[in-house]
Amino acid sequence: MNLGLYIHIPFCRRKCLYCDFPSVAGAEELYAAYTAALCREIAGKGGLLSACAVDTVYIGGGTPTVLPTECLAAIGRCLRQSVAVAPGAEFTVEANPGTLAGDKLAALRAAGASRVSLGVQAFDDKVLAAAGRIHTAAEAAEAAWTVRAAGFARVSVDLMYGLPRQTPAGFRAGLERAAALPVEHISAYGLKVEEGTPFAALAAAGRLALPDEEDEEAMYDMAAAFLPAHGFRRYEISNYARPGAECRHNMKYWRYEPYVGVGAAAHSFWQGERTANVADVREYIARVAAGGEATISRERPAPAVAMAEYAFLALRTAEGVSFAAFAARFGEDFLRRYGAVVDRLAGQGLVAADGDGLRLTAQGQKYGNVVFASFLPDG
Repeated sequence: MNLGLYIHIPFCRRKCLYCDFPSVAGAEELYAAYTAALCREIAGKGGLLSACAVDTVYIGGGTPTVLPTECLAAIGRCLRQSVAVAPGAEFTVEANPGTLAGDKLAALRAAGASRVSLGVQAFDDKVLAAAGRIHTAAEAAEAAWTVRAAGFARVSVDLMYGLPRQTPAGFRAGLERAAALPVEHISAYGLKVEEGTPFAALAAAGRLALPDEEDEEAMYDMAAAFLPAHGFRRYEISNYARPGAECRHNMKYWRYEPYVGVGAAAHSFWQGERTANVADVREYIARVAAGGEATISRERPAPAVAMAEYAFLALRTAEGVSFAAFAARFGEDFLRRYGAVVDRLAGQGLVAADGDGLRLTAQGQKYGNVVFASFLPDG
């Protein structure tokens, strides 16, 4: 069985003002202890990770590349010793411009990394500053060339729209700049103001000036039109890639395939069960160092929930839901279970069905959350 491996690095040089991801800034004193705990957890799962063919590895955060070179090298050694990484596996590392010293890239290449996902977010210095990013637009562009020169086969860039001080014209210029870089993959995400973030506090105080809905929708439409026209196929609601350069690891999430997560706040999905590790970094280190269990929650979704999850995750992709694959997994006919939902959504112009499956329309991609909620069981 093929398996994905996710490794969480919960450290940042500075937290962005919109970020609610499980990460901490200014915790350099924990880097070595966390790396040791992480490697111990990976080794503890060695039976599973060596019995399965791990065909995708994804090191995310946080900002993995804030770790010192020796920590990145230690993680690489641990992977070589404990994980059966399949030949030709996709191995991604998230990175931020400004954290890519040459020796770190060399250590990641030695570990087997083949793909870097750069958290750029915008190519406008005013927008970057307003979002709390630590780099400039010029540094972001330089980082893409640096990664390519270091020998990575795939480079991805993350962009955001709907940020403070952002305009449709500025976002368009950012798309043009990203497409001109040596990248094969571009993500374009809309800003969501999450609870507990500095942006949420600013919004509550009436001090967060965001683009209006018309401008934000214009930016969404711009990405949906510009990127395919420049060779980046839209293969998921927020993700575009040149042919063959889709993120194979993220496709596992959308295809309801198994993956194992290690590190603080990491999640796993294995044999129909979802598990989550403790999020607090110090508690994670203490638990693992004491030989304890990092996992703090386990959940096996009820069949109705599992089918709904499968449906709306698959609908995020351009492939959509395959009726045959759904029947093979759950032993049920998709249209018999969801026929009324499909008819209603099709009538609203949000989905389109044929004999093989169901997909979002262009309008459905824009209003995906409306579609996804329709599949959830009552209660």
